[in-house]
Amino acid sequence: MFFKHKPIRPRDPLLIFLLGTLSTISPFAIDLYLPAFAQIGQALGTEESKVALTLSSYFVGLALGQAIYGPLLDRFGRKPPLYFGLGLFILASAACSQAFSIESLIFFRFIQACGGCVAGVTAMTLVRDFFPKESRAKVLSLLTLTIAVSPMLAPSIGSFIVAGMGWRWVFGLLSLIVVSVLVAATLWLPDPHTPDPTIKLDPLSISRTFWQVLKVPQFYTYAVAGSFGFAGLFTYVAGSPGIFMGHYGVSAKTYGAIFAFLSVGMIGSAQVNVQLLKRFKSARIYRAALILLFIFGTSLFMLGSLPNFPMWAFIALLFGFLSCVGTMMPNGSSMALVPFDRNAGSAAAMLGILQMGVGALASTAVGLLGSGVKPVVSVLFVTSAIALGIYLYGHRKLPPGTEDATPKTDTVIAH
Repeated sequence: MFFKHKPIRPRDPLLIFLLGTLSTISPFAIDLYLPAFAQIGQALGTEESKVALTLSSYFVGLALGQAIYGPLLDRFGRKPPLYFGLGLFILASAACSQAFSIESLIFFRFIQACGGCVAGVTAMTLVRDFFPKESRAKVLSLLTLTIAVSPMLAPSIGSFIVAGMGWRWVFGLLSLIVVSVLVAATLWLPDPHTPDPTIKLDPLSISRTFWQVLKVPQFYTYAVAGSFGFAGLFTYVAGSPGIFMGHYGVSAKTYGAIFAFLSVGMIGSAQVNVQLLKRFKSARIYRAALILLFIFGTSLFMLGSLPNFPMWAFIALLFGFLSCVGTMMPNGSSMALVPFDRNAGSAAAMLGILQMGVGALASTAVGLLGSGVKPVVSVLFVTSAIALGIYLYGHRKLPPGTEDATPKTDTVIAH
């Protein structure tokens, strides 16, 4: 570097802002171009259903990339893999803006995801690095705010870009955004992790590490159960158009207003969680939110599919369900990562893979079961029941006091 910079300290608000910005890169890359589907189809001479494959390829790249970056973050430190991934995202975004066919766009979106997914994994790992156990859930609640706001803002911003300048500029804007994030990370983001050359990067060692992470009782109790709870958000997003515009017959404008209102439940609950953490432990809040999630999921399943069930009551139950997700997720993620230090990057990657994988399966199930209310409420009930069941099973495996104190020794995973 030819200029001096002063790394920020863990307590600086700028650090949380940077971590939040990193967390929103992939959500923004997913949501920003959604209004461009029709225009992309026309420009590349294909139907919108094939344009949707660019979204599928992004999700595949997101899952595969997280599996790779987790061990890289542990082996080389936090910043070198971050620089590489963000650089790859920038180049792939520029390539997307110049795509000449739908096949090339599908491919470049896959590469874009392989680069961009490093941001979320790094942000989660740095929360584990910088903040003590009792503070992580508060920080993750703030990150949840930025992540939850992006689906509300990105489609609106994307629609203005598409209408004013065309779909190719959507990917140009993504490049510019991530260039600024890369500069900010270079100037101010500290790297607290010492590279560990003993970590092996061959596929067998990586697979073994992920399996060992998954077998840690505190991890699967909170990460796996939390992923099934989080799948409710994917289910809602995938099925809400069929519920409100299909079943209840509201207009697209009204649906947008309902979607924004329900997003408040997710956003607001994450911030209420910050206040709850001043009085209660993360484990206790997580348990209460998970039980309430199951109650709301059961209520939606039993009442939501009734022929004349009023829309306002359905919205109220969904609001409660999503509020539980917003409360549960930061606490669950925080508790899942407590046992890890040396393998924090791999644990954070495994957490992301589980959340995206289970969520994708849930949203796919909604599509396979058909449109309307019944498929959505059925999946919400099943995922919330599985989440509670995994928690109750895993909770019995935890040593007494595990949830109330930060371990003095790290969970050692051999390579």
